[in-house]
Amino acid sequence: MRTSRTLAVALCAVALTATAACGKDGTPGATAASSGGSAAPALPSYTVKTDVKVDSPVIAEARKRGQLIIGAKADQPNLGWEDVASGDRSGFDIEIAKMIAADLGFTPQQIKWQTLVSSQREPAIAKGQIDFYVGTYSINDERKKSVSFAGPYYIAGQDLLVRADNTSITGPESVGGKNVCTATGSTSIKNIQQYNPKITQFDTYSACVEKLMSNEVDAVTTDDAILKGYASKYAPKLRVVGKPFTKENYGVGLNKDDKALRDAISDALKAHEDNGDWKKAYDATLGLSGSPAPEVPALDRY
Repeated sequence: MRTSRTLAVALCAVALTATAACGKDGTPGATAASSGGSAAPALPSYTVKTDVKVDSPVIAEARKRGQLIIGAKADQPNLGWEDVASGDRSGFDIEIAKMIAADLGFTPQQIKWQTLVSSQREPAIAKGQIDFYVGTYSINDERKKSVSFAGPYYIAGQDLLVRADNTSITGPESVGGKNVCTATGSTSIKNIQQYNPKITQFDTYSACVEKLMSNEVDAVTTDDAILKGYASKYAPKLRVVGKPFTKENYGVGLNKDDKALRDAISDALKAHEDNGDWKKAYDATLGLSGSPAPEVPALDRY
């Protein structure tokens, strides 16, 4: 399986063809907005709170080490992306994590990003290897048996990514016998199985996209937010079918027994949704795909 470095080079090459320029730092958000070539919307900035009191052993340990360890994805354009040259992170999930960190009293420089594939999330949280996780993490009852969630902060729907010239795949009901790729440990596997495709799995969606580009699989399936990022970077070679068939509530994953931290993260999400930071972050990241910001989902506090 190739690394995300290979994908980053390929993404930039395609972006050069389509837009005549990649951003200086190589991040997906650095290109001009797709409509009219105008400059992309600016990211918001977040005031770091001082004298924060959260009765959480996780935060107490983070303050002791002077660093907040946040799990994230690194190969999802406009969501969770790592620039392989600079190490900088960008995307909507990254901005959500920064908002939370600021309200917990941590600067961006005090964040240590830990890249984790889908199958590693629950074990990393349970073992205390990360303080919390922000990375297209769908909330469901099965996962709540081992981890806790704050959110949702975004609602997506599972869809299909295909080559632009593919006319045979028109929705989930048309994938029977087709080779559909998705990530190991994701909810996408169970959701697509009922339509009887041949399922190929890799640790990352970027590996699936590479196989789609090389005609080794017929489609990639996961949340539409993720797929839109890949489609925009590989335009006009790939497209999203546009028929979502699930509802995916994205949440922040954390230790199952840490209610104090869960409440603090929920408070941070609500504050940044109310003050407009959520919308600004969306417009400067996921909004670059051309899809307008949806309604902010109501938080599920428990």
